[in-house]
Amino acid sequence: MLNEKIKSLRKQRGFTQEELAIRLNVVRQTISKWEKGLSVPDAEMLIKIADFFEVTTSELLGGSVQSSANETEQNEISQQLARINEQLAIKNRRSRIIWKVILGIIIAVVVFNIFMIVISMVSFNNFNDSLNTTITQTYEETIPIE
Repeated sequence: MLNEKIKSLRKQRGFTQEELAIRLNVVRQTISKWEKGLSVPDAEMLIKIADFFEVTTSELLGGSVQSSANETEQNEISQQLARINEQLAIKNRRSRIIWKVILGIIIAVVVFNIFMIVISMVSFNNFNDSLNTTITQTYEETIPIE
C-alpha cells in the first residue's frame, strides 16, 4: 500500500533511493525500509513526501478522501498510519519471538554440551585415579623384600 506507492512514485519521477533520501534529509536505508514495508514514515515526513511528489497524503496512503476538510483528511491519515504501525508491530513481535526461541535452543544445546564434557572429565579422572591405585598396589606386592 504505502510502501508500493512510495516506490512507484519514486520510479515514475526517475529518482534512486539515494537521491530521494538526500531530498528528504534521511538516509538511504530509511527509504529502503519504507519501500519494503519494514517501517513507515511519521506524519510529518508523510506530508514532506506528499509535497515532494506533488500528491495529497490521502493519495500517498492509497485512499481517496472526498471531503476537502483538513480535519477529515488528518483523521483518515492518522487512522491509516495507526493500522500500518499495528501491522508492523505484529510482524516485529513475531520475528522477535522466533529469534528468542532459536537463541534459547542454541543456549540449551551449548549448556548440554558443556555439561556432558564436565561429566566425561569427572568420569575419566575417577577412572584414571582408580587405575593408578590398582597399579601402585600391584607394584608393591610384587617387590621381593630381602
